[in-house]
Amino acid sequence: MGEKSWICRWGNIKKLRVYIIILFFLTLTETASISIASGMTVYVAGDGSGDFNCDGKADDVQINQALKFLAENPDYTTVYLKGPFTYTIDNTIYIQSSNTVLEGDSDAVVKLVDHAGWTNSPMIPLIGSKGPVNNLTVRGFEIDGNHNGNTETPKGKGYYNCIYFGQVKNITVCNMYMHDGHGDGLRIHYGENIQFYNNTISLLGHDGLYAIESQNVEAWNNTITCRTNSGLRVWNSNHVKFHDNFIDSSYDKDAGGPGIQIQKSSAVMDDIEVYNNTIHNTFGPGLWLIGYGSSYSREEAQNVHIHHNIFYSTGTNPSIDWVGGIVTSGFYDTLIENNVFDGVYHAAVIHMYPEGKSTDLSPAGTGYTTIIRNNIIVNTLKRKKDPRGTGYCVINYLPGTHTFVLQNNCLFNNEAGDYINTESKSDIYANPLFADPKNHDYHLRSTGGRWNGKSWIKDRISSPCIDAGYSSSDYSNEPEDNGKRINIGRYGNTEEASKSGIMPGYVAWWHQVVPSRALMRIFFFNIF
Repeated sequence: MGEKSWICRWGNIKKLRVYIIILFFLTLTETASISIASGMTVYVAGDGSGDFNCDGKADDVQINQALKFLAENPDYTTVYLKGPFTYTIDNTIYIQSSNTVLEGDSDAVVKLVDHAGWTNSPMIPLIGSKGPVNNLTVRGFEIDGNHNGNTETPKGKGYYNCIYFGQVKNITVCNMYMHDGHGDGLRIHYGENIQFYNNTISLLGHDGLYAIESQNVEAWNNTITCRTNSGLRVWNSNHVKFHDNFIDSSYDKDAGGPGIQIQKSSAVMDDIEVYNNTIHNTFGPGLWLIGYGSSYSREEAQNVHIHHNIFYSTGTNPSIDWVGGIVTSGFYDTLIENNVFDGVYHAAVIHMYPEGKSTDLSPAGTGYTTIIRNNIIVNTLKRKKDPRGTGYCVINYLPGTHTFVLQNNCLFNNEAGDYINTESKSDIYANPLFADPKNHDYHLRSTGGRWNGKSWIKDRISSPCIDAGYSSSDYSNEPEDNGKRINIGRYGNTEEASKSGIMPGYVAWWHQVVPSRALMRIFFFNIF
């Protein structure tokens, strides 16, 4: 019995070892199935080196498989598109879980297939979200909307938006190149905490960024060339900052939008700031600020702050009349200060709204006020459509309901004159003496010191805009000597503000007694 018992036990031990070995291999297999990428990143490639590999056809399948893997394995956070490769898609790429990063090399291109045919319903994007998700980042790669391969589909009707998220919080889209599309670059509906920066946007069919009924929207350091609509746009959204962007337009038969569009028909919009942008050569106005619809209280549409921007050559469209630097209506206590308007069409700032649209854009209330302070307005031109009565600095077409308050602006060389239906007792009328207006350097010349981008230099003459701003404006950011008063223009109350007086320790070249310069100085002053 002892021998049989030992043999039986030995047999059980061997069976146990077999079970352990099988379990070990099953564990290895399972581990291998979830450890397909290192560092919590899943790689997608077109050269066979990825965890999911594409062949240039219907590549949305493999990309969606990678994103599904993230949703099923929350320890993984990132899907990375390796380049160089063009990932051709004929269905939407869907982010399926929160805390997801979709990124790629700069030469990884997501491209819409020719004749995609997604026209059964609008708002089907190239990249979207599925289910309740938050904390999404899209960065680093290129999206080619392939407009020319889908010309049968109209632009600006909601088709083929590059990225569209609805009801998502905490969105970052950065370092992207999005171009040649039918719709928006990034479209958000009911979003919160949106950051859109360092992107290059070119020739889309609608807006570069379009945030609808969203909160806490910030866009900065974007370079945007509009084709059909706006560079940056918000509608019924609040707590918005648009700053340090470069926006222009490229010709298209459907062109006509503004550089920046701020639009209210409902909801509260009382915290909007637009600053440090350069907006030029737009077909529509440089900035369009409009409130309309049923009557609303002052608190619902007020205190938009537009400051330290440069507008030049905006409003070139020959087919519409609502062009200019800034076109506005329906907002209370808008403050427009320390901007430069150079060579804009129609007028620098205008109270008006487009007529003849399918939606009535007229504001229902009265008492709307716009404050124009410390701006420089030069070289305004007549608009191209119906130019009569245009080419002024400031025009109020709505004097019964809207009022301008003008304080300490500098006006010079405007084609038709200064004002229509408004006036000022503190504006000055003189050449602002820009450093290099042909190259759009709007620093003010100064005997006390002017910043040239690298160092402080000294001019032989000083601009009349130095220390000529509104007496109650803050000047604390200007370098010494600042004359204890703000400068008019783009650089007033900034660290690049031109200085007052004589720069300490600086000796102008024409006062420096150097043998090689002595004869030149004598010659110069004798001749001139």
